[in-house]
Amino acid sequence: MVVLVADGRANHAGPVAKNVFDAIVGEKPLPKQDTSETVDGNDHLYGLEVENLGDGRDVYPRGQYDSWVRFNAALCRLHGWTKGSVAGHLETSVEGKPDPKGPVEGYGRRGRFVFTMAQLRADVDERLAHAASWSPTTQETDSMFPAYVNLGLIHGVQLAPGEWTDLQFTQEWNDETGDHAVNSATFAAGPARFHGTLALRFEGLPEGEVVQVRQPEYKDSTRMADHPIDEVVGTPGGTFRALPLTNRLGSGRTMRVRLLNQSSQDIEIASAVLKVLVWKED
Repeated sequence: MVVLVADGRANHAGPVAKNVFDAIVGEKPLPKQDTSETVDGNDHLYGLEVENLGDGRDVYPRGQYDSWVRFNAALCRLHGWTKGSVAGHLETSVEGKPDPKGPVEGYGRRGRFVFTMAQLRADVDERLAHAASWSPTTQETDSMFPAYVNLGLIHGVQLAPGEWTDLQFTQEWNDETGDHAVNSATFAAGPARFHGTLALRFEGLPEGEVVQVRQPEYKDSTRMADHPIDEVVGTPGGTFRALPLTNRLGSGRTMRVRLLNQSSQDIEIASAVLKVLVWKED
């Protein structure tokens, strides 16, 4: 249940670090609070009061957390925002407010877990990837067996400077081949969630120069969302990095890997090996 207790300005947030406020508006990763400059959070931010003793032991009931996620997702949907517009007192306050914190009874398939803003944002993001009427199933999934996806390159690939380039996989070692087309950039299709790694080895990347790696979501040929960037920094004698691949895809969406060579010269992707477990969803 959600109860509206104020319409307009309400004393709920107090002074907010301006650097954090600017990051929320820009939907960027939230920095540590800089207390040297503030904005009035009561004027600029929605406030959601989620009752709890705040002692780190009092449990948020399952229904309370579900309403918490629903309300944040509804606001984001109303304004066309993403999970990057969701923040807590502990991230914004310059007065040392430590909330929210404490264990959560459960959510969807998940049993008891410790509250974090990162998890709340992930759950909001999950709702935004579905229709507004969607709710996560509470059915246990221990028996669900994921698909195994293992893709790579037959030959090295040249990467020109200054252009985002889709990584085209040309080799497949899956349990059941054919689900992920060879010569394709797509490695997962929704509705699904996946977890794994992408191991990249570069030749010719100068020491200290950077290749950026990003996971974009597509619907057909339209790029719908760009997830946070990872960076691979050049090292002497060749460069190797294993990057985590963890995400959830809504229905009709696919996931790719894109790379940006930020050096001033051509380099080679000498090898790329992607290994992920994919859980299909209804």
